[in-house]
Amino acid sequence: MSKQPKKSEILIESGTNELEVMEFTIADRHFGINVAKVVEIMQSTTVNPMPNANPYIEGIFKPRDTIMTVINLPMYLNLDSHQSSERDIFIITNFNKASSAFRVNTVEAIHRISWTAIEKPDEAIYGGNDGVATGIARFDGRLITIIDFEKIIGDINPKTTIQISEIERMPDREPVSRPIMIAEDSPFLKQLILEALTTAGYTNIIDCNSGLEAWNKLNELKEAGGDIAEHCSCVITDIEMPQMDGHRLIKLIREDEHLKVLPCIIFSSLINEEMMRKGISLGATAQISKPEIGQLVGLIDKYAIRIQ
Repeated sequence: MSKQPKKSEILIESGTNELEVMEFTIADRHFGINVAKVVEIMQSTTVNPMPNANPYIEGIFKPRDTIMTVINLPMYLNLDSHQSSERDIFIITNFNKASSAFRVNTVEAIHRISWTAIEKPDEAIYGGNDGVATGIARFDGRLITIIDFEKIIGDINPKTTIQISEIERMPDREPVSRPIMIAEDSPFLKQLILEALTTAGYTNIIDCNSGLEAWNKLNELKEAGGDIAEHCSCVITDIEMPQMDGHRLIKLIREDEHLKVLPCIIFSSLINEEMMRKGISLGATAQISKPEIGQLVGLIDKYAIRIQ
């Protein structure tokens, strides 16, 4: 079985603060992934093991003309009490400019959910920086845990995520005191981003855990009076975030008379042609795919200085 989500069914108007969640199960527990990350779903098939691979990597297979790495998600989540079955499903994903296949038990349905209905998980329960849950959604009386697939890939292959060494190789940089705002919900990725930007010399970072927190903070800064650029010279935002996503955040900024001058950079694993079009239509200043942290630093240098 192979099924690709129909674009006519999943396209969402830009800035509406909604997402499409594909619900799947592992050991009778319900999880979710943003449909924007999903290329297709297919029946599991024979996988060729790879010697000395990460224990969560089952091996590889070749659907059509592409060699694909298969990640055993039940094992990664410590829910592998069952044996792999031919009835399992592979969710084929593409994000951070890479494709992978994740083994799950079943794929249930696709739901359109407002980001306001997705709650940030409690760090004490879900593991903080080590956790893999980025949001909890309630749908039809059940809880769906939104999984941080970027962290999973980063844990399995650290070379695919943000590299501090990329910043360390840059020529000596002077400290940059102009305030910049970061909106990122993943504790794992935020830690890497903050470390990278601090290494790059940015000494005044306004750290926000969601688009909503960033929006509220921007309004506080606006109410403080004076030139908004003195309070915030640039906004860097992820797209996927509980309560308010990055697209909605940019839409609100561009509609505000005082805030609309702010450079807004999207830094997301979901930068593809469709998302690029959405970002442009909303007024994003620039868009860059994770994990290109060196390019992000260059964009911050360029646009944070422009509005002095």
